[in-house]
Amino acid sequence: MAKKVQLAPSILSADFGFLARAIELVGDAGARIIHFDVMDGHFVPNLTIGLPVLESIRKSTDLTIDVHLMITNPDEMAVRYVDAGADIVTVQYEACRHLNRTLNEIRNRGGRAGVALNPHSPVSLLEEVALVADLVLIMSVNPGFGGQHFIPSSLEKIRKTRRLLDSLKSEALIEVDGGINDENIGAVAEAGADILVAGSAVFGAEDPGERFRYLRSAAEKATG
Repeated sequence: MAKKVQLAPSILSADFGFLARAIELVGDAGARIIHFDVMDGHFVPNLTIGLPVLESIRKSTDLTIDVHLMITNPDEMAVRYVDAGADIVTVQYEACRHLNRTLNEIRNRGGRAGVALNPHSPVSLLEEVALVADLVLIMSVNPGFGGQHFIPSSLEKIRKTRRLLDSLKSEALIEVDGGINDENIGAVAEAGADILVAGSAVFGAEDPGERFRYLRSAAEKATG
C-alpha cells in the first residue's frame, strides 16, 4: 500500500495581491494543507506576514493552515497563532528557550505542535521533545527566503529523523521545507517525509493547480 504523502503549497511564493484566489486554486487541485511562513526580520533576514493575514485567511478557507514561526520570541507568540486560526504551529528549536512548555501550550490550546530544525542542527536535539511534538520540520535550506536550492545532505537527515522517531515510538509527522521541486520531490518522499512543502515550484508555475497535481503525483509514485 502506498504511503500517504501530503503536499503543502507555501503561500510565501504566492501573489499576495491575490492570496485568497491562490489558496482557492491549490485547494481546488486537491491541497489539504497550506504552509504559512512568519518571519520577523530578526531570527531570519526577511520580513513576511503575521497575525492579521492569518486571521483573514482563516475566514476564507477550510484548509489546514500550517504556520511556521521563524521569529525570535516563539514562546510568547505561538499560542496567539493558534487563537488566530492556525491548525499547526511550528517553532524553531534554535529560537525556543522553553521548547517543551511551548509545544505543550500549543497542544493545550487546541493546535498541533511542531518543532523545526535548521540545516546545521543535529537530529539528536529532538530526543527530549519527540513525544510532545506532532510534527518535525526539517529545513532543507537555510530559512529566510523562498526559491533556494535544496541541500542534498537533507536526505540523510530525513532518514535519521525517521529512525529516531520510530525508535522513540513517536507518532510525529516529518515535514520538509526548502528547495523542493520535480527533480528531488520523489527522493524526499522516499527518504521518509510525510509532508512536503513547495513554494515557487507550485506558485511559480503558470497554472499552480496543475503543477500541484503533478508534484503530488511524483511524490506518491516514489512511495508506491
